[in-house]
Amino acid sequence: MKLLIHGRNLEITQAISDYTRDKLSRAVAKFEGLISEANVHLSVARNPSVQQQTAEVTVFANGAIIRAEERSENLYASIDLVSSKLSRQLRRYKERIRDHHRAEANRSSGDNAPGAVLNGSSEAIARLDEQGQSRPALPTPAVRRKYFAMPPMTLEQAITQLELVDHDFYVFRDREDKQIQVVYRRNHGGYGVIEPRS
Repeated sequence: MKLLIHGRNLEITQAISDYTRDKLSRAVAKFEGLISEANVHLSVARNPSVQQQTAEVTVFANGAIIRAEERSENLYASIDLVSSKLSRQLRRYKERIRDHHRAEANRSSGDNAPGAVLNGSSEAIARLDEQGQSRPALPTPAVRRKYFAMPPMTLEQAITQLELVDHDFYVFRDREDKQIQVVYRRNHGGYGVIEPRS
């Protein structure tokens, strides 16, 4: 598994790097065959009166993106918490894959292909400078852009992805009409879907 560790407002020391690698290795030990890459972002709040230290992990597992984030007053505690959370999410993901394959095997209909899930690859934006060299083009400071492949999926698969990325919403391309849709968590429980109107 490829592991990248980034820091914001702190220096990633060898001790922090080793601790993070050790904790994440233990968290994903049972799932190593699924995971190709993990990105870790460790950060410390800039405001000295707010003792908030965050550990965020994004894992790319068989085309799915699984994200966990935890905050506490201690960076090492945040790393412990996010490792535990990631392990639980990976266990749920593996169970869903197993259940999905069992359901597919038991299904007698003609469509036996498992649904596509979100690919974790991102694209870099590049522009050519005066010498014709490719240079990364940075967006304005207030806008952060992310690029993802969006293979078509069912609403059920999108809800599964929503639970794995630990966000309030998930953008996906519907398998039937190929339109971009958004599934989100409702405040009073359940899910909602935003669809474009023709």
